[in-house]
Amino acid sequence: MKFLGFKRKDGSVGVRNHVLILPSCACASETCRVVASQVLGTKNVIINVGCSDVTANTEMTQRVLTGFALNANVFGVVVIGLGCETVGHRELAEKIRMLSDKPVVSFGIQEEGGTIKTAALAVEAARKMVEEASKLQKVECDASDLFVAIECGGSDATSGIASNPAVGSMADKIYDLGGITMMSETVEFIGAEHVLAKRGETPEIHDQIIRICEEYEKHLALAGQDCRSGQPTPGNKVGGLSTIEEKSLGCIHKGGTRPVSEVLQEAARPTKKGALIMDTPGYDISSVTSMVAGGATIVVFTTGRGTPTGHALAPVIKVTGNPLTAERMKDNMDIDVSGILEGEETINQAGERILKEVLEVAGGKVTKAEALGFSDIAVDHVCRYI
Repeated sequence: MKFLGFKRKDGSVGVRNHVLILPSCACASETCRVVASQVLGTKNVIINVGCSDVTANTEMTQRVLTGFALNANVFGVVVIGLGCETVGHRELAEKIRMLSDKPVVSFGIQEEGGTIKTAALAVEAARKMVEEASKLQKVECDASDLFVAIECGGSDATSGIASNPAVGSMADKIYDLGGITMMSETVEFIGAEHVLAKRGETPEIHDQIIRICEEYEKHLALAGQDCRSGQPTPGNKVGGLSTIEEKSLGCIHKGGTRPVSEVLQEAARPTKKGALIMDTPGYDISSVTSMVAGGATIVVFTTGRGTPTGHALAPVIKVTGNPLTAERMKDNMDIDVSGILEGEETINQAGERILKEVLEVAGGKVTKAEALGFSDIAVDHVCRYI
């Protein structure tokens, strides 16, 4: 199975060809937005982090920002910083240069004399970069070049019996074709981690899956918290999910059945192909943020109650198994698999249909969230601000 994509010099394959306007801290986010609004072909992200953090949070932020820049959907990067943040624009730009051969430039708002002067310089640099990006032609790529993040949010009873199993079928098909799928949300494995761990390719991976769940609960306990106070969410309960175990059993379906080849820390880049797990929180936007930072170029997102979520750098395909949601939120939903509930479609057939959609989106088809220009970013905090 083939699609037309963008081959990068490092061998990775992008499904989009963006120039990224990247803030090094929250204080530069709005200036980045101003720049991106003036140059077609650019994308910006809004972040709420980047300064006044403890070391672990700073490291997390740097992994996410660097990961966004390294994503195969990005041609080049314009970094904008304020000038007094923890990790400055020059340092971030240099790190990106060290890890890739992408064009990178950077500017500091304080150094250039304010937003208007900085934006003028950044707009000119971005315009030239977009011109270079436009020269890159799409080439035929194999399905083995796909890197798909799998996410769920706003789950209800239909998620575990329709949309998640259908996406799991798609995940198995991508695995069999030689591609990468990545599932996250550690807290939503809890109660079903022993089932998921059986998919570990080795005893070590089996134990890692159990361990990340144990460590998540211990981390919360040290702060006097219990993950069950927030799981299931109020919307989950209204949708028919009564316990975290019930939610987790539905959640893990979306990852398919194939062996898990690697367990990654949050926002880390994989070293293997196949079915992967990333250790992230249960907040869907934060999980998607981390998986895109880890290199995912497409996101397949299941939802029972519905969500408008999108991402600036990776197209997000929304799948629902709830017929009411499919109709009520048709501005946001890309695929309706509620036929599974009615016996009109098998899980395997729905999986085939989702895979076909993934290939079409990889080839350039615009998702509902892309058409609306949506971008949801949430960088996880290891601990609170100092």
